[in-house]
Amino acid sequence: MNIKVLVATHKNYKMPTDPMYLPVFVGKDLHPDVNHTFQGDNIGDNISKKNAHYNELTALYWGWKNLDYDALGLVHYRRYLSLNHEKDLSAILSTDQTEEILKIADIILPQKRRYYIETNESHYLHSHEHAPFETLRQIINDEYPEYSASFERVMKRTWAHMFNMFIMKKQPLNEYVSWLFEVLGKVEAKTDVSSYTPYEQRVYGFLSEVLLDVWLDKHQEYKTQEVDYVFMEHTNWLVKGGNFLKRKIIGHP
Repeated sequence: MNIKVLVATHKNYKMPTDPMYLPVFVGKDLHPDVNHTFQGDNIGDNISKKNAHYNELTALYWGWKNLDYDALGLVHYRRYLSLNHEKDLSAILSTDQTEEILKIADIILPQKRRYYIETNESHYLHSHEHAPFETLRQIINDEYPEYSASFERVMKRTWAHMFNMFIMKKQPLNEYVSWLFEVLGKVEAKTDVSSYTPYEQRVYGFLSEVLLDVWLDKHQEYKTQEVDYVFMEHTNWLVKGGNFLKRKIIGHP
């Protein structure tokens, strides 16, 4: 089985040795001199120039359009799918493990991230600019009404499959990514991010994190399997918790 898992990165970083993993330098058109080792996202059909707004999705778009595969995945240089919580590149999901899972599932996902005290919608609105989210909702309702019920159901949940991490067989991948970029393109056409901070200008990457579960909720014909995920660097839970409470109390303007 030909499986490729794209490792999105914007810097030089230690990468897995398993040939299933392909490091992709995102935003290569914007930063041509930072790295000359990893695959750039600016070859062939690509949206490399949009990396400041689409984040790791420029790697996904590149792989979708330019690679031949039976299954395609996306992870991050600091976050990987795994069958354990070991912070070791030798312990992340391997080719053999992935092939075994894909014998019984169409899509591999990270374990759900649980918020407990807030919904996906409130979490997004406490963290990000509101206008793009409301534009997304309007576009779903007006142009993709068959997804409206799934959208509202997912927004009311207190858990989500986050981080834009997954491995999908070719058919669901093609269906999901085609839909994803079509929807995001419509939001982009109606959104002016020029006054946003550089962080908030990454809006289409943020929106895509909620859209994955919307698509999965609608397409339950595909079997999914959750695995662990591991963050390779140290997490400062004191800072992380403080930022969460700040967003919860103050919210986003």
